[in-house]
Amino acid sequence: MKGWAVVFTDRIKVEVLEVELPEPGVDDVVVEVDYSWISTGTESSYLRGERVAGEEAYAPGKPWPFPIVAGYQKTGTVVAVGSQVSGLAPGDRVFVSMSKVKGMFSPMGGHVNPAVTPQKNVIKLPAGEPPASVAYSGLVLTQVGVNCGTRPPLAEGAAALVIGDGLVGQWTAQTLVHRQARTAVAGRHSDRLDRLPPTVERLAPPTKANPADLVAKVKALFPAGLDAIVDTVGDMGAVHSLLPLIKRNGHLVSAGFLGEAGHIDIQQLRRRETTLHAPSGWHPERMALTLGGIRDGWLQTESLITHRFPVSRASEAWDMIIRRSEPFLGVVLDWRGNGQ
Repeated sequence: MKGWAVVFTDRIKVEVLEVELPEPGVDDVVVEVDYSWISTGTESSYLRGERVAGEEAYAPGKPWPFPIVAGYQKTGTVVAVGSQVSGLAPGDRVFVSMSKVKGMFSPMGGHVNPAVTPQKNVIKLPAGEPPASVAYSGLVLTQVGVNCGTRPPLAEGAAALVIGDGLVGQWTAQTLVHRQARTAVAGRHSDRLDRLPPTVERLAPPTKANPADLVAKVKALFPAGLDAIVDTVGDMGAVHSLLPLIKRNGHLVSAGFLGEAGHIDIQQLRRRETTLHAPSGWHPERMALTLGGIRDGWLQTESLITHRFPVSRASEAWDMIIRRSEPFLGVVLDWRGNGQ
């Protein structure tokens, strides 16, 4: 069975290639893909050769993770189901996480069409959604933000600081606002900060260059201290600088990819009885909550899309992302007609 995929063939090399897909099994669903949402942070680390698996950093002596079909999220329409699949039928609009592909470093990938995948990786979209809706195509990544924003138990009016103004930071902030926490986001991109909910406080210091400036601004904004810090980008310098501002029995949520740099002194957490949360991956219950949040409108996704590329121009999308040649946030590939 043939398909098309966005393949990282080597470090900083991206091609759209015809690929071999396994024949569907009895518990598989086949989906014609409309959109796939690029996870710019995670996928960039694969493209640069910095990691070989979800939370596993590359180390000298390990094989390079190429060729690989990166990514893990897309939407489309069911075209076939296996004999043991229930609750899904051709014509259903669905979200799909990873799907099968042959001849790659990993046997599963995101940016591939058609998607041949076990039913467990498929979620039916709410009834009444418009054809080819793009809103749910980043559902796993949106769920990461929801996971970050729901992990710490917070009372109404609790003080929460999000480090990072990328997609995960955006959806973490949206979730905290939905929970009625007093929320601030520290970021370095004015165009991204402008996309936050209006009730979110924006802090725009160069956090990695001058964490002391960030600490001063947070102290001024939250003089009584913080109930929670959520690091969505893996900025341990900012985390260490801000830890003294967490109240007793407060929470630290760490979601950014840290490679081998994610070291923290537990004794430092014990001084204020700080709870550390380390969310990773996705779970059906969190996916259901996320899907409901998009459906009900308290999670905004389409407003965060800054670029849409036909899949035939995927290499241009990645050139922009790697070189940061222009501001971007949400980047989506359009597969309708396969973009060929």
